[in-house]
Amino acid sequence: MKFFETSKYFSLKKSTYINLRWIAIIGQFITINSIYFIFNFTFGIILGNLVILIGILSNLYLIHINKNTQLSDKIAFSFLLIDILQLSCLIYLTGGIVNPFSIFLIIPTIFSSSNLGLKSNLSLASITILIIIFLTFFNHPLPYPVNEHFHVDSYYYYSIPISLIVALIFLNYFALIFGKESRIRKEALNKMEEIMSKEHELLSLGGQAAAAAHSLGTPFSTIKIISADLLKQFKNNVEVKKDIDLLVSQIERCSEILKKLTLNPTIEDDFIDRDLTIIDYVNEIIKSFKETSKKEFIINFGQYSNSFNITKSIEIVYGLRNFIGNANKFSKSKVFINIKSDADITEIIIEDDGEGYPNDVLKKIGEPYIKSYKSSIKSKSGLGLGIFIGKTLLEKNNASILCRNSQTRSGAEVSIKWKNEDLLNL
Repeated sequence: MKFFETSKYFSLKKSTYINLRWIAIIGQFITINSIYFIFNFTFGIILGNLVILIGILSNLYLIHINKNTQLSDKIAFSFLLIDILQLSCLIYLTGGIVNPFSIFLIIPTIFSSSNLGLKSNLSLASITILIIIFLTFFNHPLPYPVNEHFHVDSYYYYSIPISLIVALIFLNYFALIFGKESRIRKEALNKMEEIMSKEHELLSLGGQAAAAAHSLGTPFSTIKIISADLLKQFKNNVEVKKDIDLLVSQIERCSEILKKLTLNPTIEDDFIDRDLTIIDYVNEIIKSFKETSKKEFIINFGQYSNSFNITKSIEIVYGLRNFIGNANKFSKSKVFINIKSDADITEIIIEDDGEGYPNDVLKKIGEPYIKSYKSSIKSKSGLGLGIFIGKTLLEKNNASILCRNSQTRSGAEVSIKWKNEDLLNL
């Protein structure tokens, strides 16, 4: 399944759902039997236990026949509907809407709103509202002692279904909103983990390639020397000389490939993991953009008075790269990077000369999947994942991030700040 399709797939964890149903079924069984046999309230106890038996059989079906660990949207809808109908039958037999347990009618729908799709949820909500209306006008009397009579004023009586419907709509709406936001954030975090795993994989491959280049240097040199001697010995043999010439050319080709794999052949293989200063981090990232971008990068480190090395972190590299990449994308011609450091704080301020953050985006900065409605930047904007991933990665490494429109230039401004002690403890 593709990443962007995951938000369209809804499911329910079967084991959790089964446990919740057992709790409900046991509670229903204890309640109606204790009311009938202990408190001597009269109602259709046989029908009530038959209704509970339906719930038990449906749960046994989930355990022994349905072998899936996740219930699909359609199957989960069916069983939640059974739960609503089962509880409705019990409430119908025991007083209808005035039964204090009628509040439980809205629980399956609220439960579905954060786990199932919108269509399933709206269907369950509609059915629940219809059932609440039905139980308001059609029901068996509320069980009560033989020598007493339970009476409710009509104003209070009709306020009960109205309050249940309002609560259902209100809670359902909020559960839908929070459930959607939770799924989006989870997807974005999964995407971030996927990207970071690729970065770590590439870093690992880069280290292996560099190590291989260093290790293969000596044997290739030996082969090259031997091939040169063979060429001298068989220079008069046309057929053999032709094969040796081909061998030499291929050795030269391999040597060139190895040189490209080796970032710096004059130092040891552990150069990939060497510690860097913040300026090294920024310079390393800017070099990668200068190869493809025509924008001018202006770096100011005049206030960088406390230089120290920190452990190289691919998360910091990727987080900074996202913010610098955004500045490069939305700037007109210049990107300004100001690096400050003193005894306590290290700060990187990234500014551009573009249009800045639109107002509809600025208040949502840091959330995944946000887009501006501003036509001038709509074509350049992506899914909002860049800022979300960059902010999450840097905050995970103890940075505090402030995104705003620059007070000195026309474009956007990002301030990334660390306490020096946090950087040293990475």
